[in-house]
Amino acid sequence: MLTLHIQPGARATRVVGPHADALKIQVHAAPIEGQANIALVKFLAKAFQVPASQVVLKQGSLGRHKVVEIFATQIRPEILWPNING
Repeated sequence: MLTLHIQPGARATRVVGPHADALKIQVHAAPIEGQANIALVKFLAKAFQVPASQVVLKQGSLGRHKVVEIFATQIRPEILWPNING
């Protein structure tokens, strides 16, 4: 499970780094009608090399603080983002 802090409406979708107890990700999409959540799921699916259906938003669908679970990936978050633990 990943704990994330999302900043929608950013210039580009990218990982910024640690943010308190979460990993901060800027998302290009606006927070309108779930667009930012969809963009986040697509971004994580690509990063973890899984179909988007294997990225599940467990908590925080309406807020910036989210918990996401990624199923059947062989990639650990620390490999993608070495500074994930601060």
